[in-house]
Amino acid sequence: MKKQPEFDLQKRVCAYLRVAHPDVLFMSDTIASLKLTKQQAVRNSQIQKPGFKTPDVIVFEPRGKFTGLFMELKVVKPFKLNGELKADKHIQEQAESINKLIKRGYHASFQWEFNQIVKLINWYLTLQS
Repeated sequence: MKKQPEFDLQKRVCAYLRVAHPDVLFMSDTIASLKLTKQQAVRNSQIQKPGFKTPDVIVFEPRGKFTGLFMELKVVKPFKLNGELKADKHIQEQAESINKLIKRGYHASFQWEFNQIVKLINWYLTLQS
């Protein structure tokens, strides 16, 4: 079976949310980890917003000034040493989607280390309105 490190990270994050925050509403986008048939890919494209890359994990809980938490998970930091985003087209498109979410009042970001993701989730869920 082919290794899927991002999917494994996604599973760990979702397992953490289920155990540590059982009342929190969240969803995890799985389409990226699936091998779709041509017909399935066509059907999926018909119901998605063109050009919008849905982040991997979405927490449907307003906290503080935010209306929800969106996390795009990576296993490798998507930034260069100088802090600039890597030139990869897919990462650039994901960054555009993250920026659109931020402008709409969501907390949205790339995340790539499990312990940091846990800290972010716990920080976010303790924000006061």
